[in-house]
Amino acid sequence: GNIKRKIVKQTVMTSVYGVTFLGARDQIYRQLKERVFPNQEEEVTFKASIYVAMLTLDCIKDLFSGAHEIKKWLIKCAGIVANSSNPVGWITPLGLPVIQPYRKRGYMDVVSTLIQSVTISNDSDELPVNKSKQKSAFPPNYIHSLDSTHLMLTAVECHKEKITFAAVHDSYWTHAGTIEKMNELLRQQFVKLHSQPLLENLKQAFEQCYPTLEFPPIPERGKFSLDEVNASPYFFA
Repeated sequence: GNIKRKIVKQTVMTSVYGVTFLGARDQIYRQLKERVFPNQEEEVTFKASIYVAMLTLDCIKDLFSGAHEIKKWLIKCAGIVANSSNPVGWITPLGLPVIQPYRKRGYMDVVSTLIQSVTISNDSDELPVNKSKQKSAFPPNYIHSLDSTHLMLTAVECHKEKITFAAVHDSYWTHAGTIEKMNELLRQQFVKLHSQPLLENLKQAFEQCYPTLEFPPIPERGKFSLDEVNASPYFFA
């Protein structure tokens, strides 16, 4: 068929960032225009992009139903906090406090020079929170905070084992002779991290910070055993 991995990859990857149907349609339209229908009429490509976007988003919800429910729960919690005029904040498993900075724009200063004009946004913690951004940004930011925690835990264990370690986001590096050991350690630390009651701790923290607010129950857990991660041959870059 004409639908290759590249056509839907961006949409699948950005689904966790809250990509909308319109955003997914535009992403797929660009890929179809470039790779499948370079000489086709605009209307045909546009209709095809709508159809493929609908199928892609439906498949994501079906295949990753548990993750989708957790994302919806995180968005609901963020909305409850933001509607109380507070920015969403949490503490990572490492003990690092995080506060989302998204607020409505203040007034803009325009500084003109002989060469160019520079627009400076006058931001302040006194400005009202941007409720929409607080909600949409929370799921990816929370997951990134867990990913960074996993990275730090792996780095610490590699240091203890005197293994050279470097990383960029989710790409972990070491020398060829210690790859097997690093693979073992990063799996162990992933299981250790995600064996904690992360969502329960998050909900409890929200309830302690905002005792007058009511948060929805945590989504039901799936049946996947984290121990399978230790035996997985394909797990990490």
